[in-house]
Amino acid sequence: QVQLVESGGGLVQAGGSLRLSCAASGSIFSINAMGWYRQAPGKERELVAAISRIRSTYYADSVKGRFTISRDNAKNTLYLQMNSLKPEDTAMYYCTQGPAIGNYDYWGQGTQVTVSS
Repeated sequence: QVQLVESGGGLVQAGGSLRLSCAASGSIFSINAMGWYRQAPGKERELVAAISRIRSTYYADSVKGRFTISRDNAKNTLYLQMNSLKPEDTAMYYCTQGPAIGNYDYWGQGTQVTVSS
């Protein structure tokens, strides 16, 4: 059974940084694509960043240059380093796993990120 557990969310002032982590279990982590989605109240869920098994990456335009996605296959862990945070980054952030970028089968329960102005 695949489990994805996010951590690292919290409250931060605008301009600050957070690092999200996603611990994966129950699958062969290294062969899967991983991603971070976010959903703010009243808005659609959006793909923020993704990384393939060969470490190709994707970023939404809104986070390019500020967020960095990475993976540690030895620790079965996905990361999202978020710098220069803005109030519009406030959302629930979800970790996902699947066979390819944009094609995800499993989801974590989310971690809340709140950026105050």
